[in-house]
Amino acid sequence: MTNENEELLPESDVSITDADIAEIIEHDIDALVAERDSFKDIALRLQADFENYRKRVVAQQADEIDRSTGKLVEGLLPVLDACEAAFAHGAAGVEPVWSSLLGVLQKQGLEVLNLEGQPFNPATAEAVMHEPPEDGASDGPVVVEVLRSGYQWKGRVLRAAMVKVRG
Repeated sequence: MTNENEELLPESDVSITDADIAEIIEHDIDALVAERDSFKDIALRLQADFENYRKRVVAQQADEIDRSTGKLVEGLLPVLDACEAAFAHGAAGVEPVWSSLLGVLQKQGLEVLNLEGQPFNPATAEAVMHEPPEDGASDGPVVVEVLRSGYQWKGRVLRAAMVKVRG
C-alpha cells in the first residue's frame, strides 16, 4: 500500500514521509503566525501613533484658542482699567458696566490677581514704587499697594500688576 501523498509528488530518490510533511506545514503555519503578529504589531503601533497625534492636535487647538481669546481679553483690559478708575473716582453708573464686564470675563477664565499683603513675585507683579522695610521685618519685599490690577487668563499671567512694595 502506498502513501497518497507520495503519489502526488514526483518520483525521486528522496522519499517524504507524513512526518516531514507535517513538519513543513507546521513551519509554514509558524511563519504565517509570525507574519500575522508582525502586521498586528504594526497596526497597533500605527493606531497608537494616530491616537497620540489626535490628542496632540486637540491640545494644540485648545491652546491656540486660549491664546487667541487671551489676546482679545488683553485688548479689553484698558476698558476694565478705565471703568475701575472711574469707579474709584466716584463716577455714577460705571459700576454696573464694570462689574458686568468683569463677571463675564471671569466666567470665561479671567482672574484678577489679588496681591496686596502677599510676598512680591516678579512673575505676577511689577514693582514701580518701593518703601524701606519696617523695623525687624526681613522676610523680603511685600506688596503694600496695588496701583494697577494684574490679570491671569486660564492660569497664565496676562498682565502683571503694578505694585508698591515694602522691604
